[in-house]
Amino acid sequence: MEGITTGLTPLLTSLTGRVIAIAGASGLLGPIVVRRLAAGAALLALGGREEASLDDLASAIGIEADTASVDLLDADGARAWAAGIAERHGRVDGLVHLVGGWRGGTPIEEAPLEDWDFLEGLLIRTVQHATQAFAARLIESGRGRFVIVSSSQGQAPTHTNAAYAAAKAAAEAWTLALAHRFRGTGATANVIVVRSIVTAEMREESPDEDFSTFTPAEEIAEAVAYLCSNAAASMNGQRLTLRGAA
Repeated sequence: MEGITTGLTPLLTSLTGRVIAIAGASGLLGPIVVRRLAAGAALLALGGREEASLDDLASAIGIEADTASVDLLDADGARAWAAGIAERHGRVDGLVHLVGGWRGGTPIEEAPLEDWDFLEGLLIRTVQHATQAFAARLIESGRGRFVIVSSSQGQAPTHTNAAYAAAKAAAEAWTLALAHRFRGTGATANVIVVRSIVTAEMREESPDEDFSTFTPAEEIAEAVAYLCSNAAASMNGQRLTLRGAA
């Protein structure tokens, strides 16, 4: 991601004092994003299923964070989370949606439609509940940011991933519609597109595996930081593609 930020002044890329909520903060990608945004001096509100794991994450990184157990499948829970952050910190300047999961691998004619039921909730409904809870506050911020991490399957689906691809495409469409809502308000909504994610731990566990088509989690975290900064103030309703070497 250095290519995106090269030449930009620290003022443009600074996150100092911004109140940014991260949904799914304790997942695969979450800790790397938390670490990167914390390094940018953002004030972080971490949401996930288990508050204790979020507290452990903040402690491991060495930051004070606003942590909360939240189930984004529950619309009331999402609204309560947003309201609590705004009450405690006076505003919300960003929401990074990292809730994810996958089911697939079966030919489309044999794919269990129960996979769709699971993915529709996890990948679409959580986005809907979160954005409806936070949208007004992101507009009120004047520089609000919504960022979601999606998959290249959303644009180029394979038949063994039909349900997953359809859910990702729907989540992207919802995000782009939110971007349309944000026009003229100073808020933005954007999508980061990857193929698969690789972490340092995955490389250590499988040193002989070819990860050349995977996107390093650190690059995604840099992209999130960029999209949350003033440097991306004019970027709204866009897909930022980071799909590996091939």
